[in-house]
Amino acid sequence: MENVNLTGHFLIAMPAMTDPYFARSVTYICEHNAQGAMGVVINRPIEMSLDDLFDQIHLELSDKALGQAPVHFGGPVQIERGFVLHQPVGQWQSSIAVSADTALTTSKDILEASAHGAGPQKMLVTLGYAGWSAGQLEEELAQNAWLTVAAEDTIIFDLPNEQKFNAAMQLLGVDFASLADEAGHA
Repeated sequence: MENVNLTGHFLIAMPAMTDPYFARSVTYICEHNAQGAMGVVINRPIEMSLDDLFDQIHLELSDKALGQAPVHFGGPVQIERGFVLHQPVGQWQSSIAVSADTALTTSKDILEASAHGAGPQKMLVTLGYAGWSAGQLEEELAQNAWLTVAAEDTIIFDLPNEQKFNAAMQLLGVDFASLADEAGHA
């Protein structure tokens, strides 16, 4: 398979994906290069709000609406660590720019700024991330484990979690139900 760079794309789990971490998941790829890939699952809220998270790190969140937002399961790697997918990119201590508008930040300064209302306009907070070693994602793509499509910011930041999977599928013009029916029929 030729070198394909999926940075800024969604990985959408195929019906055959039985891994409980990724079944019916939409993962946003933040970095993809010869060393491997990393991203965060964007449609898997956990039983924790931003209020709860901020309490744990001893920050008081002034924006009550933001405090109600869920924290997400970002993937099975470093699940004790917070990852903030956000817009605009801004100037934070530890960020990787995914696109001109979007970055992934792991430093606490972004949460401190958010606590005081000076954080990014849009953010999705995860615990953990999804990672692939060199060639691993390409191998999974060759096995048809994932569909890929250029990501749309509105799906990440503006849609309710339960709508993200179908919205990502619609970017491809594919109906998940028809895929599931076709699975196993050559």
